[in-house]
Amino acid sequence: MVPSPHPSLASIVDAALAHVPALSHALYNGIQDELKSRLEHHQLLAGWSKRRAQFAPDLEASLNQLLAVARTGRDPLHRDRPAAADFSDLKLSLVDESQALKDVAIAHVITAIEDHSRAELHQLGNFFAALRGIARPLKNDNPLRAAVFAQALSRAIEGVDLDPEGRAALMRIAAHPLAIKLQPIYAQLCAELRQAQLGGLLTSHGSALKESDLRQRQFKTLTESATPAPTPAATLDQVALKLDLMNTRAASLPPAVAPAATPPVAMHLGPGTGAPGSDLLSRLYDQILADDRLQPPLKVLMGRLQVAIVRLSREDASLLRRQEHPTWLLLNRIAAHGAGFQRPDDADLRAFLSFLEKTIQPLLDSAHPSALQFQQALVQVDAHIRAEAEARGQRSAVALERLDREQRRQEWKRMLRDQLQHQLDDAHAGKLMRRFLLGPWVEVIAQAMVQHGRDAVHAQSTIELVDALLHSVQPHEDEASRQRLRAQLPALIRALDQGMDSIALPQIQRQAFMDELMRQHGRVLRGLPAVEEAEAPPAPAPKGPALTPEEVLQQLLDERESQLPSRWAHERVDRGQLPTVPVALYSEEHSPHARAALQDWIASVQIGGWYHLFLQSEWITAQVAWISDSRQLFLFVGQMPDERHSMTRGALEQLVANGLITRLEEEALLQRAIGTLMQDLDRAG
Repeated sequence: MVPSPHPSLASIVDAALAHVPALSHALYNGIQDELKSRLEHHQLLAGWSKRRAQFAPDLEASLNQLLAVARTGRDPLHRDRPAAADFSDLKLSLVDESQALKDVAIAHVITAIEDHSRAELHQLGNFFAALRGIARPLKNDNPLRAAVFAQALSRAIEGVDLDPEGRAALMRIAAHPLAIKLQPIYAQLCAELRQAQLGGLLTSHGSALKESDLRQRQFKTLTESATPAPTPAATLDQVALKLDLMNTRAASLPPAVAPAATPPVAMHLGPGTGAPGSDLLSRLYDQILADDRLQPPLKVLMGRLQVAIVRLSREDASLLRRQEHPTWLLLNRIAAHGAGFQRPDDADLRAFLSFLEKTIQPLLDSAHPSALQFQQALVQVDAHIRAEAEARGQRSAVALERLDREQRRQEWKRMLRDQLQHQLDDAHAGKLMRRFLLGPWVEVIAQAMVQHGRDAVHAQSTIELVDALLHSVQPHEDEASRQRLRAQLPALIRALDQGMDSIALPQIQRQAFMDELMRQHGRVLRGLPAVEEAEAPPAPAPKGPALTPEEVLQQLLDERESQLPSRWAHERVDRGQLPTVPVALYSEEHSPHARAALQDWIASVQIGGWYHLFLQSEWITAQVAWISDSRQLFLFVGQMPDERHSMTRGALEQLVANGLITRLEEEALLQRAIGTLMQDLDRAG
């Protein structure tokens, strides 16, 4: 294709569109070769073979659709979220384990593409950002970014006749050949831009960066996270020791050769400046206020709080020895919550600042603040953050509680059948009654629990009706008890009708049971047993003949085969560049330590915490606003209040195990300040 003398967004996207047919066909061949060359992929062949002829056309159609949107200047991946369930007046996007598996696979494809075309993607990102007049490339500036091709691949594979684990496995298989085939396409597009004398645009945003800074910035573009490389976990004691050593060394030098004095810090300690630890506190607080990840309005507030901390340091020696001191915990908590807001003028951030002003005022007014006062302020801040998070999720609470109960329907039905089984063993109520109670009526009770709650009055009344029903078909020997039963039967029948209505029991089943119940009640009211003769409980199924050794072996092989697909759910996406997520700690499928660590991580999720996570092809920042009582369902509310994601525990475990979720501010504000200060002292020493 002849390069345009004046390349534009449309012309570059058109150039990419010209490669789509060849790319789709080449990827089809790449998947075919991979599936045939590896024995462990044989379980995917059957599903793939049924739809493989449609794969290339489906992929081509998906790419054409996405790139056609990109050609108009819109973001091809900006769309309404799928998998929405309509509850009450809200649409809640439910992320279950199947969706999480898809997200894990998409992230794997994105990583593979970026690893093979990092330089080219950086250059294209600069070009498209320059076309929009943006000084710094943002994640959505490049309409040809890796996520677009990963999403098109995911759509094409949706048609393959495989379960979610199988489709995720097929995505991972396709990642490498797709990355290989895309790299020369990206390279050719960059070459055409250079031929058009646009080299300056390609390098303008990154020419002054060192190679290490460039890699960090590229990764930040993918994750939207400003997580720096981890610093050594220095402690306050180590910093103090280093500072004392430097001061001692400087004092021992002759005046003529003494080094220049350390530049003065911005903090003024007032009386007692020469007190032990004042230099350390000054330097440490300077680093805190210089932290570029701290929201500017919070820096102002912490600057005011500095006065109270200095007063505290004169009377509380533990302040500079304990990183768990309430003072530092308070600063860490404020900074961590502030990291969840994108803009300094965010209305919720302003409300948080207004609350903080009132909370810290007693600390500023006190001439001798204590650690207890800081602890009380910390408790107030934690309570405020939790209350605000719950308020953000309050509109969804009723719907989510219903959704959580729906998740537990099968568990409740199993429990109810077990309990009724024991109750019916001694009731001698007849086969039809037994089938009704263990079948439709279990559905009625479970439906009441889902609709109203497990302990709701309505649910309990459906359970109590079992006792009333069984009592009604027991022998009533005297006329008085039979008359009482006769008076109770109309209410019992109405309750049964209402229960059967709640599950829309078919009329044939309903009529058969009601006819049998009427017959039994007729016998009881005449002083006869409800059933003509006692029915022996069903005999256990006879055991078959003993299996031969060959049959035992075949059974074991069949069971093993049935377990093979489960391994696809646990393959790890390599996101080692995200230092705050120790993926290996959680991803060892058969390790009890990994499982325990994963459960501990899930248990640590609390309402109010901010997280950075990969959902439905993009990285988002969201706050936990609600957790179900069973901890099987979690609500995340994004930075825009209407952006809500309800997530099952299984989905959350998948993201954790694959390194696709991390807490914001995992490394606390104080620890970052200590690490930076230690580096400065090392360089100065």
